[in-house]
Order: sequence, then structure tokens, then C-alpha cells
Amino acid sequence: MKKKIGLVYDLRREYLSAGFTPEDVAEFDSDSTIDCLHQAIESLGYEVERIGNGWALCRALTAGKRWDLVFTIAEGLKGRSREAQVPAVLELYQIPYTFSDPLVCAATLDKAVAKKLVAYEGLSTPAFAVVRRAEEVPSVALRYPLFAKPLAEGTGKGIDPDSKVESPAQLERVCRNLLEQHKQPVLVEEYLAGREFTVGIVGTGSKARVIGTMEIEVADKNQPPIYSYLNKEECETRIRYFPLREAALKQSIESLALRCYQVLECRDAGRVDIRCDAQNRPYFLEVNPLAGLHPTHSDLPMIAAQEGMTYEDLIGAILQSAFERAQEERNIHGRRPCII
Repeated sequence: MKKKIGLVYDLRREYLSAGFTPEDVAEFDSDSTIDCLHQAIESLGYEVERIGNGWALCRALTAGKRWDLVFTIAEGLKGRSREAQVPAVLELYQIPYTFSDPLVCAATLDKAVAKKLVAYEGLSTPAFAVVRRAEEVPSVALRYPLFAKPLAEGTGKGIDPDSKVESPAQLERVCRNLLEQHKQPVLVEEYLAGREFTVGIVGTGSKARVIGTMEIEVADKNQPPIYSYLNKEECETRIRYFPLREAALKQSIESLALRCYQVLECRDAGRVDIRCDAQNRPYFLEVNPLAGLHPTHSDLPMIAAQEGMTYEDLIGAILQSAFERAQEERNIHGRRPCII
């Protein structure tokens, strides 16, 4: 009998029809992403049931539905722990699922928490401060230029050419705008003037491995070299992507990325963003434990394709890691009774 995989996701179209703005739902998935993911999982020999978002998952669980494993790419709607919501519900019901656990999802979405954990292990990340109120800007003791962005967003939300900050007056203006628009603290870090990369990783713990590294370059040389919200949304025309072939730099970047992924205890797959300083020294920026999975628009599948790994192979590697983890957990803990 085929194993049954439940598919949990936030569909961009549904939220737009409910009145949310395109930027509100920038992290959510298109119909084509869900179609491709569904087809890939089925092609690997599994039965797939589309569940929908976190609320739909809760309704299905209370109705008695169960799956051998849930493949979740649901981002959640509100709060710095939103990516942890679906994993927490699935842990309550003792249902195995893909990707990182609630603690990791929350700790990595809060970019300051992730940077503190990485720095504690002695790994390189830019010096930073968190601004919770505009009145705190004068106390920011960092070297200019700086870079400012929302503390707990993805897909480049809140990042634009003004994100690179040259003066205290500009920092105050940018922070006021971000605080007002995104209703969350602002992460301010020392700006790195070098090249930007993103590293794809699959697996968990000691089995985690780098599948490839992709350099990110803004196509228009007259524009700031910033991987902004607009650049990500229109990446096909605004961004150039290259495989990293320089052996020494590749080794240092991938070593840092893999170590950060492991220190943060990410599982199954993810993407680590790295940027170099003017001396070509790599620094950790952030990790995405719920990387986008559109076959041609999302960075992780693009890295896989760049390295000769098919989309089906990528999804298969994620599922294999998740099932192996689930079996190991059952061997250690067994299955405990649920009181429902």
C-alpha cells in the first residue's frame, strides 16, 4: 500500500481573494508550485492529499484524518513564530512532517536570534543591533554603512534601495518607515560590500550535505546590489544567477553555510544566505528552513538544477530525510497515546 502524504501550504491566490496585499502574501505559494510539488511526490510513489493551510489542517485533524507524513511548506500569517505553527500542531498529534521543528522555525525567522546562536559558536556574522522603537536609533553603535530590514520577514519583504544606510539621519528615517509598515522590530547590521551567495543543503545533522552554491547578482549595474523584494519577485529579468566555481571561496562559503545549518539544527533541507565583505571573507546572513520550492523560480530548486539534480530528486531527498528521522524517533521513543 502506498504511503499517504498530506500537503500543507499557504496558497497565495486564496489570501489575495480575502483582501490581503501582494506583499502580505509574498512568501506564499502559487498554484503552479503546489501542482509541481504534488506531481513530484506522486511520481516518487506516494499518495498525495492536498490539505491546504494551517486552519484546514486543524479541521482535518479534528475530523479524524491522518497521514503517514505531512509535507508542509506553510509559512503562517502573523508573528515571528508563524512558521512554527503547523509543525507544533503536527507534533501535538504525533504526525511526522518535513523540515525543521517549531523551535528551529521560530529561532531562524527571528534573524537576531539566529545570528546570536551562530555567533555563540564562533561563526562569522555581521555585527548587528535590533531597533524596537525609533527612539533607540541614537544608541546603535555600529560602523556605517549599515543595512536595515524587518526582523522576521522573508522573500526580501521590507528590503529596497533605501535598506543600505549611510548616516544616522537616514537610519532613523528608514527605521521609522519599517516599524510603521511592518509592525515589528528592525534588524540593523553592518553592511558587507562583497558578493552574495545562497547555499542549498539537504539532510539532517551529520547527514546534512551541501548540494550547491549560487551567486546572486543584480543585472542592472546602475542599481544597488541588493536582493530586494522587487528583485526577488521579478528575478527572471532583474537578477543573474551563477554557479560558484572558485574552489577556495566555494569551500569557505559552503563550510560556513553547512556549519550554520547544523548549529541551528535545521532538518531535511534549507537554504543559507552568505555575503562576503570587501576582502572576500564570507559571513552568515540568515537561513531559510522553509525554502521556496517552485521548480524554476525558487532558489533551492534552481541550485539543484544548476548541479544536475532534478526537481523530483530534490523532493525525494527531502522525503527520505523526513522518513528516516521519523523512524529514528519511533525507535527511541515509540508512539505515545494521544488524549483527544
